[in-house]
Amino acid sequence: MKIICIGRNYVEHALELNNPIPAEPVFFLKPDTSLIIRNRPFFYPEFSSNIHYEVELVLKIKKNGRHVHPDFAHAYFDEIGIGIDFTARDVQDKLKQKGLPWEAAKAFDGSAPIGNFMPVSRFQDIKNIRFSLHKNGEIVQEGNSGLMMFDFNSILVHVSKYVTLKMGDLIFTGTPVGVGPVKIGDRLEAFIEDERLLKCDVK
Repeated sequence: MKIICIGRNYVEHALELNNPIPAEPVFFLKPDTSLIIRNRPFFYPEFSSNIHYEVELVLKIKKNGRHVHPDFAHAYFDEIGIGIDFTARDVQDKLKQKGLPWEAAKAFDGSAPIGNFMPVSRFQDIKNIRFSLHKNGEIVQEGNSGLMMFDFNSILVHVSKYVTLKMGDLIFTGTPVGVGPVKIGDRLEAFIEDERLLKCDVK
């Protein structure tokens, strides 16, 4: 399986990092070694002093697909969950200044905690899914799938032009405004609507 991440999919988040608004989905990959499952802790890496949280809705791919047609994109996922795209912002800034790829800042071990998934049938409208991230009990990010520049189906169509989707792949769909740093001792909790689906302690 692979982890596909969409960057700059919320206008306000792109603006908070002084990034241009993309005309089409921007994506990058994380390896499976970046996953943290079953609410296990995140261990702060020694190569960074500025790790940021980025909460995101996550799609779980249910079948293989290449060059997915827009009319059938909805049939390629049947579960939606939530995850955190940890980013070594100091490392990323240095890479961006040099025009280099982001993998060292995005794809490191443990950079992708994921929580439980919910069947798509649980949602009345997948274009109106509220989600949030709490740090030490305080809300730090709130998002809604309706604010995405590129919705779930558009993401699938675009990515599948370049990369074959396979059953079990995960797609992180972008983070809303409000990203910020974590430190050792913090507790992160991610919610879809009012249901907590992910807990991650920083150690």
